[in-house]
This record gives sequence, structure tokens and C-alpha cells, in this order.
Amino acid sequence: MEGKLLEMFEVGPCEDDYQLGFLIGQRFCNQIRSRLAGDLILQKQLLPFARTPHAQPLLKALSETNQKKFPRYWAELLGTADGSGVPVLDIILVNFRKEILPFISKTTMNSNADTTDDCSDVLIVSDSMAVAAHNEDANVSLVGHTYLIKGKLSNGLSFIAYTYAGELPSCAFGLNSQGLAFTLNSVPPVEDEIVPAGIGRNFVSRDLLEATSTADALARIRSSEVSVGHSYNLIDIQKRMILNVETASRSRVSVHEVGATPFFHANMYLHLQVQQVHDENSISRQKRAAFLPQGSKTDVLSLLGDTEDTKYPIYMTGPTLYTLCTTVIDLDERTLTIIEGNPKYGKVSHVFSMSSNELNLKLVNHAELNLKLVNHAEGTHL
Repeated sequence: MEGKLLEMFEVGPCEDDYQLGFLIGQRFCNQIRSRLAGDLILQKQLLPFARTPHAQPLLKALSETNQKKFPRYWAELLGTADGSGVPVLDIILVNFRKEILPFISKTTMNSNADTTDDCSDVLIVSDSMAVAAHNEDANVSLVGHTYLIKGKLSNGLSFIAYTYAGELPSCAFGLNSQGLAFTLNSVPPVEDEIVPAGIGRNFVSRDLLEATSTADALARIRSSEVSVGHSYNLIDIQKRMILNVETASRSRVSVHEVGATPFFHANMYLHLQVQQVHDENSISRQKRAAFLPQGSKTDVLSLLGDTEDTKYPIYMTGPTLYTLCTTVIDLDERTLTIIEGNPKYGKVSHVFSMSSNELNLKLVNHAELNLKLVNHAEGTHL
């Protein structure tokens, strides 16, 4: 399955946040409309649920809570809906998908039921290298329905965010001109751990794009009374530091600083004590990663491209879940690289420099860089 070429849209500074969202929605209206039309979770579960009386208090409370906490991002969301010409309800539902699905009766769930967004991360900070590598995995309906946003704000801050069509930047990964980056992993708390109508995870990660330091990023995470937990991998280029931050409802947060021992994170809590769903996919990937070498960037790319377990591979190619891309953040090279296809020998689509405030797209010889990745996978040194 091949997706469309990953496009980047440079936007801003804008007169307000609504205009920022409107311009994004207008630019990617075709991708947004196509994504919404083909999203079976939206069409078969979220929209039917939203039309029931039971859904109204939840949707109203979610909207009011998040608009009050993040009025700027709420305006951006409304602008995205208007710019793309789609119903605001559809945009609200896809942005709050994880906060709504737990409250849909199991009797109404069907074979198109949501599955965990099965992302995988390898994090290492040793004397020889400092790397965060991430597989962005999602439902196959997202193939061809993602894009990059390079936003410039009126306060001078810039960010780049890998964005799902119609959603706030970014529920996947991003970086900003303060030398900060993040990747995300979904985690599956049981129903009793979920608080209805809390802050949505898409709003928290949108807020992280504007963090000015690691301490500020942590404060933004801690201050959000989330409905459903999440795992954040915070990368600080200046401090050469990576933190894995696991969160849950009721203001529960656990922070793990990554060191020389490779840290693999799939989609279950590893250090925050939370009752969670037994996710066989995540457990299988975690076990497989433990058997694979992770001592070099070559090893990391090979691990993220592993397909040995045909039922629960680390690198996914359908039929339900698909690895949309792989990103590698090298803290020493100060680059963020996006790889399309299996990272063992995939195509490098973008390389961003994090060494300046401009977040420049580096001019690279893609043929040479792709060959370099293939050589890495075949065992040559970095």
C-alpha cells in the first residue's frame, strides 16, 4: 500500500488562531474530507453515538472543558473545520476519539472497533549516541491522510508537526525552534481509570509544540487534567536529554530519564502504576524488542523494521494497522529525519535541522542518504 507524497505547509504568523486553523483546513481540504469519509471509526461508531441523547452531556462537557483550558487551540480547531468545509462535529469527534470511544456501549462496537494506536519507540542516551526513533502506526485509513505543518507564531516560535488530516498538530510527533521535540505512545488504561470530559490528548500535544523548555513541557503536561492517559517522549537537544513521561487521569505522572540502556516503549505503561488493558500486540512487540540488539542506530532501524512476528510485527503493513512512517531524532546531529517505508531500507522524505531557530529543511542528496540507510541495515557502521 502506498500513500501520497508527504506534503509540508508553511503557515503563519497569522492574525489569530482561527485563521491558522482555517488556512490549514483550506490547504488540506481534500485530504481532510477524504479521511473523514473513509474513517470507519468515525462513520460507524462516533457519529452514530453522537446522535444519541446519551452522548450529548459528554460532548458538551468535553467541548467546554477543552475550550476553557485551551481557547486558542479550540479556535484553531474551529478554523480547521471551516477552512476544509466539513461539519464541526466531525472535527470534534476525530480529535476526541480516544476520549469518547470508552463510553460507547460494547454492544454497539463492531469489527471496525478502534484498536490501540500501536506506535513503537527506541530511546537511547549513551556516550556514543543519543537517539529517539519512532514508528508512527495507525489505522490503515490514515494512509495518504497525513501532512506536515510548519507553523510560525507571532511570538517568534516555530514548530513542525506531523499531522493527521483534520486533527490538531500533532497527535504523532513534532519539534520546535526551542530545540525541543516529542514523540507519543498510546497507552490503554481500563475503563475505571478514565475520567469523562477531561482534557483531550490532542490538546495537550498541541500545547507541547509551544513549550520553551523541558521544565515548561513537563508543567504543561502536569497541569492538564486529562481524561485518558498517554506516554510522552520528550527530547531536549540542548541538554542532550530524553524523558519518557507516562500520564493517567487524576493528575498522575511518572517521569523516567533515558540513559545508556536502550529503552523500548510500545503501548503499555512501563513505570506508572495504572490498571491497564492486556494488549497482546504491545506485549509481543515489547518481548521481541528485548531479543534484538539496540546498540547502534543501525540496530535501532533494524528493530523498528522487524517483521519476524507475522501476527504482531513491530513494522506493520496491514490489514488493520499500518506504519505510516518512521522518524529518527539524533540529538548529536541535531536532526529529525522522516523515513517512508521499512526503516531498514526506506526512503528518506525529509531531514530537518534543529541547530537553528528556523527549523530548516536540510538540502540532502536523497539517493545518497537512502543508500546510507540500506548500508546501515546490511551491517555497515554509522
